[in-house]
Amino acid sequence: MQKKLTITMEERVYDNLHRRVGRGKISRFIEELVRPHVMDVDREDAYRDMAQDEAREAEALAWAEATAGDGADAAR
Repeated sequence: MQKKLTITMEERVYDNLHRRVGRGKISRFIEELVRPHVMDVDREDAYRDMAQDEAREAEALAWAEATAGDGADAAR
């Protein structure tokens, strides 16, 4: 179940939030930022649950393999 929340913020903050996150995505963005600070989550259980998500793990592996050499190519 979702609850509606009204918050107040400086206009410039809102304008930049709207510009960067996009219309219709602000609630989810804020929830994802706030969630780890207010939820009692056992991290070990959370990591175990993530590891069991095969599609997510495959995507993470593909990303890691695609970016593994990026640091080696950087100028020193």
